Amino acid sequence: MEHTAKHPFQLTSNQLKLIALVTMTIDHVGLYLLPQYRIARIIGRLAFPIFAFMIAEGCRYTAHPGRYLGTVFGIGVGYQIFCLLAMGSFHMNILLTFSMSIALIYAIRWAKGGTGLRRALCLCGFLLVFLICEGLPKLLNADFHIDYGIFGVLLPVLVYLGTSEGEKLLGAAVGMVLVALSFGGAQWYSLLALPLLACYRGQRGTLKLKYLFYIYYPLHLVVIWGIGIFLNGN
Repeated sequence: MEHTAKHPFQLTSNQLKLIALVTMTIDHVGLYLLPQYRIARIIGRLAFPIFAFMIAEGCRYTAHPGRYLGTVFGIGVGYQIFCLLAMGSFHMNILLTFSMSIALIYAIRWAKGGTGLRRALCLCGFLLVFLICEGLPKLLNADFHIDYGIFGVLLPVLVYLGTSEGEKLLGAAVGMVLVALSFGGAQWYSLLALPLLACYRGQRGTLKLKYLFYIYYPLHLVVIWGIGIFLNGN
């Protein structure tokens, strides 16, 4: 991790992830159990940009790139199978969105300074992701959908391309605006995550919470789904 001068107010990656976990939980409770409380969805808009930012940082600092991608993708596929079997849902979960983000970041890293062929293959990777996000939903004409769409996939990529704190924040801001333009409504509140991200100085924190989000994400959704089934008496 980067080591910078002491700042009056700092947030570690652990603290940011915990904020994102709490706001994500509030968001999903509001979505599935208490839809009448719009404030829950507004609070929940903080979660995605924080996690997207941390995905970019994870790609930047991980010592095991393959394991990192494999973990995110594997858990995402496992949870998606559950969604398909239990709910018949083809709405792809956020871990699959982030899997594509990580794959594109690795493609950029692989192509950087390489041959023209590598750059061409990297461009083909971006085209493939675009077709998956924007083409497949129209082609399948079903509820198949990539969570947060193509701009959601690109948000961590834009953060990763930044080489300084300011450039990372700019990349995050551009990504958030693109997502908000795409989805509108409460999504504009995601920009409130920028002041929190501005307090990040590359420090991880004491605890190792590397895989907490990837485990908590499907677990809390299954619990909320179960509570919903119980309350509805089905």
